[in-house]
Amino acid sequence: MASFNKVILIGNLTRDVELRYLPKGTACCRIGLAMNRTWKNDAGETKEEVTFVDVEAFGRQAETLAQYMKKGSPLMIEGRLKLDQWDDKQSGQKRSKLGVIVEGFQFLGGKSAGVAPTENTPAASRVGDDGSY
Repeated sequence: MASFNKVILIGNLTRDVELRYLPKGTACCRIGLAMNRTWKNDAGETKEEVTFVDVEAFGRQAETLAQYMKKGSPLMIEGRLKLDQWDDKQSGQKRSKLGVIVEGFQFLGGKSAGVAPTENTPAASRVGDDGSY
C-alpha cells in the first residue's frame, strides 16, 4: 500500500524558539506556528479561524531557526505529520497530539518580519535536513 506524509504550512511563530540539546548533542527546537483562514459566510459576514500547530526541528535546522526567528516572524515549513501518544498521569486516559517534524523551511519577509540579515545570513534561506542551504 502506498503512503505519503507531507505538509506545507505558512504562518507566524506564536512564541520565541525554544532551543535545547538532546543527550547525544543534537540540537532540537520547538516552535508554535499559527495559520489564519478568512472566509465569508452565507450572510456575507467575514469570519476568521486560527489553527495552531506545534513544530519540531532538529540539527542545524533547529540552530538556524533559533538564531534568526522570534515570536511573530513569518515562516514556511515543509515537513511530515507525527502522532505522539501517551498516558495521562492524572486521569489515566490515553492522550494524543498531532505535530509536524521539519524537513525544510524558508524564511519569509525581511527585517521587519524579525529576520535580521547579517554578513553570516545565507543568500538562500532554505535549509535542508543535512543543514545545507
